Amino acid sequence: MAYIKGIYSKEIYRNEINGYTVGIVNIKETDILEIEKINTISFVGTFADLRLKNGYMLNGNLIEHSKYGLQFEVSSYEILMPSKKEELIEFLSSDLFPITEKMASKIVDKFGSDTLEIILNSPNDLLMIPRLSQTKIDKIYNILQDYQYTSSIVIKLGEMGFSTKKALNLLNKYKTKTLDIIKDNIYDLIEKDDFNFVEIDNIALNNGIKVDDEKRINALIIYAMKQLCFEKGDTYLNFDEILKKVEEFLDISSSNLEANIIKLNKMGKIVIIDNKYYLREFYEAENYIASRLCFLNDMSISKYPNLEKKIDNIEKDNNIKYDDIQKKAIIKAVSNNITIITGGPGTGKTTIIKAIVSLLINELKVKKEDIALLAPTGRAAKKMMETTNLVACTIHKYLGWDKESNTFKVDAYNSNSEHYIIVDEVSMIDTLVFKSLFEGTKRDAKFILVGDYYQLPSVREGQVLKDLIDSNMFDVISLNQIYRQIDSSYIVNLAYEVKNKDLSENFMSKKDDYNFVLCTADQINSSLVQVITKAMAKGYTKKDIQVLAPMYKGINGIDNLNKILQEIFNPKNNKKNEYTYGEVVYRIGDKILQLINDPDNNVYNGDIGYIYDISKTKEKIEIIIDFDGNKVTYTKDKFINFRHGYAISVHKAQGSEFDMVIIPFVNSYKRMLYNKLVYTALTRAKNKLIILGDPNAFIYGVKNDYIEGRKTGLKDIIENKYKK
Repeated sequence: MAYIKGIYSKEIYRNEINGYTVGIVNIKETDILEIEKINTISFVGTFADLRLKNGYMLNGNLIEHSKYGLQFEVSSYEILMPSKKEELIEFLSSDLFPITEKMASKIVDKFGSDTLEIILNSPNDLLMIPRLSQTKIDKIYNILQDYQYTSSIVIKLGEMGFSTKKALNLLNKYKTKTLDIIKDNIYDLIEKDDFNFVEIDNIALNNGIKVDDEKRINALIIYAMKQLCFEKGDTYLNFDEILKKVEEFLDISSSNLEANIIKLNKMGKIVIIDNKYYLREFYEAENYIASRLCFLNDMSISKYPNLEKKIDNIEKDNNIKYDDIQKKAIIKAVSNNITIITGGPGTGKTTIIKAIVSLLINELKVKKEDIALLAPTGRAAKKMMETTNLVACTIHKYLGWDKESNTFKVDAYNSNSEHYIIVDEVSMIDTLVFKSLFEGTKRDAKFILVGDYYQLPSVREGQVLKDLIDSNMFDVISLNQIYRQIDSSYIVNLAYEVKNKDLSENFMSKKDDYNFVLCTADQINSSLVQVITKAMAKGYTKKDIQVLAPMYKGINGIDNLNKILQEIFNPKNNKKNEYTYGEVVYRIGDKILQLINDPDNNVYNGDIGYIYDISKTKEKIEIIIDFDGNKVTYTKDKFINFRHGYAISVHKAQGSEFDMVIIPFVNSYKRMLYNKLVYTALTRAKNKLIILGDPNAFIYGVKNDYIEGRKTGLKDIIENKYKK
């Protein structure tokens, strides 16, 4: 690790929330040969409190930014207290202290190099300086003490077990109160800041907190409930499962746990309704969603004359004929305040969205700016955009998600103004995001929700689409006619057989768009190579072919499949740069899957791109990934945000379609195979579907419902509101 000693001379950027700063430092001393002869350099890092014209010792590494050139990336820092006469005068006469340069000179002339030590240890000695009041002496002492205390807090936090970055984040937020807040209740940091329970618990236990401390138990209960809700997709829990989870960390009796839960209930952190144990955020979210839905449902519907004739015009313009159900869906969508359109693959959901947009703009003269087209994933949004020729985006982008604070900039106090909100792939939307979407829109905005009732539910908590449909309180138009059959699509027929758990004998027979390749678990990899090699000989590329699997580990898991597929699609080549990250080799041209939302770079969870370049120097490594023309640069600390995308999970594929989909089915997958997952996987194939493996594993997945339904309260809350 290198260092720079210097004076902070200019602020370029600072995020006041997390302390991330870009600035210029005047170099006084450094051990970096490349910059020892230059006067200044820009630096980046997280800082609690930087003051211009003050001296700092910066520790870190020199990096080469693709856009901004040489920068010093700071990992830790110390305040440099001045010692020379000129430095002391400049320091004491800075904006930090309430005295002039003339008064600072008098103090330094009197006490010399011991000035700062005397101020800290014997502040009343400053009374010897003429015209320096007690009030100013007290201010000088307090400011200098706080200034020096900053460094000692960071050191203390490091000794406790906090990383430098986390320590600086805490110091930036809480200043001199940091240690007091931690001493009062270190577990409060879990809720207030970016810490998880295990991280804080380890620090707390290592610093003397007892395992049965009430503060620990309360934090543990909240953690257990959050984990259970995330793992199961539930929005509420029962007592016994909370007890079982808490017992993994602590030997606690049922009565003691109940007593602590009641306290948390009184504190407002847990809501208990009819033996349903809610975390407050989920209870409030479900009630807010229900209230907004009922408000919209009870509003007067819009009455547009001659809608049937206007739809006839659209049919003529687009050379298409809608059936009665489709026409009903279009009319309900533009008239109602809340409309749900559901249907499986090939039933025309995309066609309906296009028709609704066309009717609104061309026939009802709605401005394009009054329509928002939204989807949970970037690929689903792109599909809407291609279909309608209107701008579409992810829900997170629409709401202005800030990854630093994990909050939306658009909310109930700063909502968007569109009047028609059309949302596709609604089955993927979780409870908290759906609540945020309602908060970020006009109260009377019309919602048109489109999705497949039978697809996998959201990865996160809730089952919004299912609960809305099951409540029977809203207009739901079910599209049942399969139009893709016209193209002799066996894929669509198979999907419906899977949905109904009624496989015909045809599923083993080869079709124009489908094939089931029999092979054992040991033969999956070799069969995959053969199938893809033949497909590539017919003109298919890595962009056209997508392998889906339900598990990451094992010989037939996603991780191993990606290694095999990389050697098929993008083998080692001395002309291509590559970089080994852990056990994974990344190579120029590799297919990549984005794992997190990154609105700053306009790339989102589930997006697929290709490695455009790999830049390696002694100081740094960067991988540039091209997402449909959007080139995003990743430094090494961001490599955890992506992985190879030749083989991906079914959940990550949801909301997307691929020309050719290949799915292995083996007995080792069995604990992850269930009907909705199989159905969702099959329906990702647009033109060609190939299944490899054991037909018994496939049949097992089709017939297995796998897990009990999610525990959510939205449906009941909606029904109860109407009963009242």
